[in-house]
Amino acid sequence: MRLIKRLHWLVLKSFLPLFAMTFFIVLFIVLMQFLWKYVDDLVGKGLDISVIGELFFYAAVSMVPMSLPLAILLASLMTFGNFGEKFELTAMKASGISLVRVMMPLIVLVGGISIGAFFFQNDVLPRAQVKMWTLLFSIKQKSPETEIIPGVFNDQIPGYNVYVREKDQNTGMLRGVMIYDVSQGGENATILVADSAQLALTKDKRYMFLHLFNGEQFENLREQLPGDQNVPFRREEFKDKQVLIPFDVNFNRLDDNQMRKQYVGKNITELRQTIDSVSGKVDSIGDIYATELRMERYGGVSNVIDHETMQPATYPAVTMPAAVPDIDSILQAMPPSKANEILDASRRAALQKGGEYEFKSLNMAEEKKSIRRHEIELVKKFTLSVACLIFFFIGAPLGAIIRKGGIGTPLVISVLLFLVYYIIDNTGYKMARDGRWPVYIGMWISTAVLAPLGIFATYKAMNDSTLFSKDAYMRVIRRIFGLRQKRGSAFKEVIINDVDATLARQMLAALDSRADRILRRIGRPMGYLRYWLSGANTDLVKRVAMQADVLVDYLSDSRDARVVQKLSSYPIVTSLWLYRPAPRRWMAWTGIILIPVGIPVWLLGNIALRRLRTEMKTILSLDAQLLPLLSPEMTVEPTPTDHTDTPADTHD
Repeated sequence: MRLIKRLHWLVLKSFLPLFAMTFFIVLFIVLMQFLWKYVDDLVGKGLDISVIGELFFYAAVSMVPMSLPLAILLASLMTFGNFGEKFELTAMKASGISLVRVMMPLIVLVGGISIGAFFFQNDVLPRAQVKMWTLLFSIKQKSPETEIIPGVFNDQIPGYNVYVREKDQNTGMLRGVMIYDVSQGGENATILVADSAQLALTKDKRYMFLHLFNGEQFENLREQLPGDQNVPFRREEFKDKQVLIPFDVNFNRLDDNQMRKQYVGKNITELRQTIDSVSGKVDSIGDIYATELRMERYGGVSNVIDHETMQPATYPAVTMPAAVPDIDSILQAMPPSKANEILDASRRAALQKGGEYEFKSLNMAEEKKSIRRHEIELVKKFTLSVACLIFFFIGAPLGAIIRKGGIGTPLVISVLLFLVYYIIDNTGYKMARDGRWPVYIGMWISTAVLAPLGIFATYKAMNDSTLFSKDAYMRVIRRIFGLRQKRGSAFKEVIINDVDATLARQMLAALDSRADRILRRIGRPMGYLRYWLSGANTDLVKRVAMQADVLVDYLSDSRDARVVQKLSSYPIVTSLWLYRPAPRRWMAWTGIILIPVGIPVWLLGNIALRRLRTEMKTILSLDAQLLPLLSPEMTVEPTPTDHTDTPADTHD
């Protein structure tokens, strides 16, 4: 017990520093991405360092959900990779300690982190997001600091364009000043031209003060004379003129109450309340729209609802004339002015009705979009916790399998896995946001994709299986798709044990007997029912495959090159599930009934059985060619007893 405790402390002491390091590194990278995205809104605003620091703090808190799963993945990979690279994991397993027992303290720790992540998402994150977005919008609305650039029109001041020919860097005096005042509209523009000017801000930093020297003012007077086609203007010369321009450069924080009402600022309880209330609102609006449609006038007749029965009111039957008049002919018979009047009225009515329907559609779409955004935010409260667990059960087993410590290989694997997770998660989020997928599918699809990978990696690591073995995967692919291997058999220069011709003939006879029985069963293409109810005898196929391998191995010691040459043509027989996909009666009838699944399996199965027939025929042909080559005069040597197989074993 003491050994287990010390082992657990060792695992925890190895994991925690790596987790802390990777978490802050990932958080820093994500924060730099945030800075790169909003750098244009921060530059040139003259913000205090405290405001920028506050924004970065709330942004860092908001980026925790993205950083935490990646940090767990990378830290678990590095921890168990280090154990494997230093053979510490091998020593633990040699001591009788399973991988799950080694992972147990980290499972408890990551489970606690997942629970904490849930409460963080529900309680802390909404407040941080409200503060961050409110502060960011306040910064966006702040006016930039005035920096007059000579030789260009400066448009930082709303409603004004300022041109300066020269600027004295020592005194701040401006030369060749031209000011376009369009704050009252383009028709009421005012132009100020001065030889020089002095620029300053008022003490409260809400106005820009310009002291102009030796200039002229041109003012448009259209507002005073609206009926005059010729636009008059007023010209004024001045030697000294002071202009006060509204330009608030102070940083004014917005009220965060409005942001608290958005989906990002609500916890689970508030989100559910909002979803219920908005859903009820949508249902009531839908009922209103449906009632309006039922009461709509069609062809001049109102489809009025009988409030007692809540059914459309009935009207006496209207007898239509035998021949419905042609509308085009009626319009052509009318005077052009009357026809145009009718067409214009119809067009206006159609446009009005289309506008009403479009407004109703947009109104319903906005309400449904609000519901989806709240549902997405509600599901996100749980996805972070699940993602932490999944990434741990991916990272720890992979680290134990790869056995590469350091930061190189684990970092590459972590980034690739996280990119896959991020792409799938972002795609699902956009699909759910736009209403193309249900919200629960879009938000859980990344978890559904990566969870089997975690289960598979954990299973492989617990059973010390080779995860990256090419041969293991090739064997599985061959069994699924029926791919065949080529058998290689070379003539031996030195032979220790000669072949016993009598025993070889007995082995050939037994092999022929089983191959012939398989051919009699699958000698022709099987029908749909016969294939599902009978199929091939897979046990017999396995015996033929094993016996053929034993025969080839035994006859490869032959001194006759012709015998060895024939052995190279022996097929490598494999037992595929397509030979008999339903070994039980209930499975066979299930496949028969499920025609959309049964027919493709039946077609593929006949292709596989055709290959098997070819292999059995090849075996029978080669056996017939080998029998004359195995003469009784061959030297008899003792052979292992496990090579013997009598033809008496003929049961299915």
